[in-house]
Amino acid sequence: MSGKRTWLFRIISMALPLLLILLLECGLRWFHYGNDLSLFIEYPQNKNYLFLNPDASKRYFINQKNATTGNVEPFLKAKPAGTRRIFVLGESTTIGYPYFHNGSFHRWLQYRLANTFPDQHFEIVNLALTAVNSYTVLGFARELVDYQPDAVLIYAGHNEYYGAMGVGSTEKFGGNPALVNAVLRVRSLKIMQLAANLYQKVTVLDASGKSENDGTRMQRMVAEQQIPFQSDLYKRGVEQFRANMDEILDILAEHNVPVFISNLVSNEADLKPFFSFPLKNNQFPEDFEANAVSTYNLGKQEYARGNMNSARQYFSKARDLDGLRFRAPGAFNEIIGQLVKSHSNAHLVDTHDVFEANSPGGIIGKDLILEHVHPDLKGYALMSDAFYEALKKAKFISPAPGAEMSFAQLSRDMPVPVIDSLAGVYKVANLKNSWPFNAALDRDSVKTGTFEERVAFDLAYRRISWENAMDQAYNHYIESRNYKEAREIVEALILEQPNDAALYSRSAMLSGQLGDERSALFSFQKAFSVAPSFESARYLFVLFLKKDEPEKAIPYLDYAISNNTSGLNLAPVRTLVQEVVSLRSQLPIDSADISVLSRIASAYYRMDNRDGALLYARKVLALNAHDKDALQLVNALGHSQDPATR
Repeated sequence: MSGKRTWLFRIISMALPLLLILLLECGLRWFHYGNDLSLFIEYPQNKNYLFLNPDASKRYFINQKNATTGNVEPFLKAKPAGTRRIFVLGESTTIGYPYFHNGSFHRWLQYRLANTFPDQHFEIVNLALTAVNSYTVLGFARELVDYQPDAVLIYAGHNEYYGAMGVGSTEKFGGNPALVNAVLRVRSLKIMQLAANLYQKVTVLDASGKSENDGTRMQRMVAEQQIPFQSDLYKRGVEQFRANMDEILDILAEHNVPVFISNLVSNEADLKPFFSFPLKNNQFPEDFEANAVSTYNLGKQEYARGNMNSARQYFSKARDLDGLRFRAPGAFNEIIGQLVKSHSNAHLVDTHDVFEANSPGGIIGKDLILEHVHPDLKGYALMSDAFYEALKKAKFISPAPGAEMSFAQLSRDMPVPVIDSLAGVYKVANLKNSWPFNAALDRDSVKTGTFEERVAFDLAYRRISWENAMDQAYNHYIESRNYKEAREIVEALILEQPNDAALYSRSAMLSGQLGDERSALFSFQKAFSVAPSFESARYLFVLFLKKDEPEKAIPYLDYAISNNTSGLNLAPVRTLVQEVVSLRSQLPIDSADISVLSRIASAYYRMDNRDGALLYARKVLALNAHDKDALQLVNALGHSQDPATR
């Protein structure tokens, strides 16, 4: 009995703490302590939608004040049939810093896909955050597989050392990826959140009055400013990246999700290394196994001599030797290439090759990179093109011949307002004025003379929200009758809110003001697909008839008749349209049949389709310049019958 009692007491002594922990967890949940750290939550404005939880990043930060938030891009809980859902994972470059919104590569891609495939619906949901690394990407990947992804796009690696849980970060509690990931998986427990909050309060008390907010977030998160190349800490960062990225691809492979993962780009030609370890014995070596600055200077010399291959090697080595690791080492691109080869669901996006091909001398520098790692607008456009071409190569998308929006068209038409572009310039200027850049800000370059400059300055320094900036710009352009710029603002808002039918209709109306019927038709079709209405259907059938495409007009005409809120008698129009369709079917047999052409012209005229009537009257006159009915119709429409004006 004594032996049994001993075992009983042992079991109780082990079970009692677990029971107390369980009771504490239940109590904390009962009183709604802490945060919901799940990846997605219901969108407050529409319960049928989900969006990225603003608190999702708090799982990865010990100091919750350093936690960051991402985009608000709602998507339907129940994925509609035919929808292609694409999630985007990564860090500050992936979210589009310093432009955000339509500056990011995923928005360039979204705009191109929408215009290349107008009849298809793509949901591109960007889950990227600033100040995170592969631990966050891995955690998000574990959860997003439950939301029916058709593909995942990844660009990550530059924050590996100093992002949340990085080996050189202040935001870490261990260096072993398996241990860190195990702890992260239970951090959603309320008791873990309580422990983290208590720890944070203790560390604040131990800080002897020093403010937690000293310096930028970039500076606060760096614990190790000197990480030598090939040191133990350097190698731990490389292994951390390899282990996490490998697991990400494994998880997505288990769920048969194709992954498009990009290699990394950074400023190598025009950025002096942040920290350079002293040369040993003050000797300048003959090879480039020196310190970062001497190696970088060798690259500059070779570049000036026109020896680009040699310069590229020096610049690349200087980046790797830089002791302050705000740029991913070359080893990361090697790892990405290896992982793509070992995972059948993975596809390489060769952004690095694209950037080199568009850089002077084939060496990436200030022509595409704003400071150390963030692209300028041209760079983000090129990054989107790299992903687009990878999607094509993998046959995830198959554009119809002649229907594809070219990169040149994308570069010309992408709606990135001047205000966004200027705000990005101001943000980078401010960034370079702080650690670790410590470059003096050229005050003369920050001009605030024009309307756009003033609004952009306020946006960059967070005096106004982006939505408020766009609202100011739209009203300004409408008041000055600058409909082209007003339409660009509306199209920028559409990319931000792709499910807002009213924005599509507004864009269509502005296109009408500009005489751009092709764009008006595209926008009205989008408005109708999002929220069918009598008004959009009416505009659509009228536009298709003007374009002499009666077959395409009929579905919208039928909808307008069935949902007639205007009291218009559209039945006679429907009869005339059907007559035109029937007559047009005879033209392939004899395209020079004046009788058929005249009857089509007459039918169009009776339905008040002046463009269609004039088109066919002129076709008749081209065959018989003296046709009385055609001449009378042209004159009635107020157009000259002079062939030179046809």
